[in-house]
Amino acid sequence: MSANLISLAANKTITNDEVVHIPPGYAYLTAHDFRLNPEHPPLVKMWATLPLLWLRPAPAVATENLQQDWGERTLTASVSFWHQNRDHYKAIAILARLPMVALTLGLGVLIFICGRRMFGLRAAAFAVALFSLEPTMLGHGWIVHTDIPAALGYLLFFYVLQSFCRQPDLRCAICFGLVTAFALLTKFSLIVIFPVFLAALAYALWRSPILGSARRRVALHSLVAVALVLLTINAAYFFQHPFLTPEDAALMRDTRHLFSSPVMFAVKGLARILPTYYVFGLYTVMVHNRLGHPASILGNYGTLGWWYYFPVAFALKTTVPFLLLSLSALAWSIWRTIAKRDKRFLALLLPVALYLAVSMTGHINIGIRHIAPVFPFLFLLGGAGLDRLMGNGRRAKLTRIVVVVLLGWMVVDAVRIYPDYMSYTNELKLSRPGWQVLSDSNVEWGQDVGALANYLKQRHETQVCGALSGGWATLELYGIRLVDFAPRDFQQARTKYVAVGAGMLNGSTVPGGLKDANGAALTDEQRRDFFASYRTATPEAVFGNSIYLYRAKD
Repeated sequence: MSANLISLAANKTITNDEVVHIPPGYAYLTAHDFRLNPEHPPLVKMWATLPLLWLRPAPAVATENLQQDWGERTLTASVSFWHQNRDHYKAIAILARLPMVALTLGLGVLIFICGRRMFGLRAAAFAVALFSLEPTMLGHGWIVHTDIPAALGYLLFFYVLQSFCRQPDLRCAICFGLVTAFALLTKFSLIVIFPVFLAALAYALWRSPILGSARRRVALHSLVAVALVLLTINAAYFFQHPFLTPEDAALMRDTRHLFSSPVMFAVKGLARILPTYYVFGLYTVMVHNRLGHPASILGNYGTLGWWYYFPVAFALKTTVPFLLLSLSALAWSIWRTIAKRDKRFLALLLPVALYLAVSMTGHINIGIRHIAPVFPFLFLLGGAGLDRLMGNGRRAKLTRIVVVVLLGWMVVDAVRIYPDYMSYTNELKLSRPGWQVLSDSNVEWGQDVGALANYLKQRHETQVCGALSGGWATLELYGIRLVDFAPRDFQQARTKYVAVGAGMLNGSTVPGGLKDANGAALTDEQRRDFFASYRTATPEAVFGNSIYLYRAKD
């Protein structure tokens, strides 16, 4: 898995979110400027860009133009960063990705530790095998973004939670506080653990006489854990509490009607004890979730999402053997919990239920990556299930064959689809291209722009019309000029070739603001069908199942 991830990190193009993750991370380290990309906590971005302190690229600088909101400010500074450092952008990307590979491998180590403690050595090995072969982990484990680190933080939190609940001494309280802070600093969606954190402290306080501990001592340990959470989060922002820029403050004023008074009161309260841009970032995620995001699944389009989005995306984006194993392991573990009172499985089922409940009621349905924190628990359940199939009963020979078939099938899939793990969809899509059933980062995230550029260069082409995730910023780094947004009919292009991303073919990621021939704004339906003529045309080449290239003129 390590070799696999490193090869992907070295050869795949900077993805859409990496365009605006890497420059701000470097700005956090060098200038302590957290106004860039506040929608994600800074810890992962700073971790990724630590090696850049050795390379010392030109930094991203936030504009002082007060007419720009945080999104425009981030975009302007990030694009400037890549253009200033275009001579060594590949080195920047690789160096920033290597720490992410380390985090992913660390997640594998933690899965092994948890599996061995709960189910034994063989089950732990099986869990790590599932982790190492699953396309979602391979497709995102090398990218500078927050999803895989969030999976690490979520699993680590529940691992330490069990230790704290068993023995709430000072050492466990310190670990519990630090791990909770780490999780809260990886991704704002992990705010779901904070009520669990408080509930665990209350439980330890209530149960302290049973454990033979003085209640006053446990209360003190709990205060230490809370203090460490607050201290660590503030330290990640270098203890900065600046005023919001006028535009960022205006955003909060203009959107406060979206939330009830208690929510806004809580936000103001948090701003007194947490860094300004941590609270502001959390608020932007709340706004984003309340307003929704354009998305698509199984031919349906919408902004506010669907409750079944993540279960369906999981069914389509995981390998069939892992899907079958996950479903059977969940059913088996529920039975073990109810019929056999086996609390080990409850410790895995509850985190899955919690995160899925929050995700399925959210309105941002743009990628299977958003439920990455659920995967490690499924690997552990699957590992325990495979271990059970390796038993010594009368049917042991048959069940061991099942184990070999499932793992062998996953190995074959992992080899067959290399290196295009991110755009992978399984056989359940019924021979349809992936973009017909899913969209956004499920099928295209800019990872194959480099392959497109190399293809064009081999044909002595230096420009292209295109509609590509991330390509608006990365094509020029490869010496290809993006002349214009791809036209509605590729035969009307001003260049020989037209490149369209899979998400654009789907239609959900086609940006708003497009106009028809008369200058009128397109309706949502017209926008989704903007590339309808491309859907039935035969592309000259397809790169990574994520970018389709059409010949427009001879």
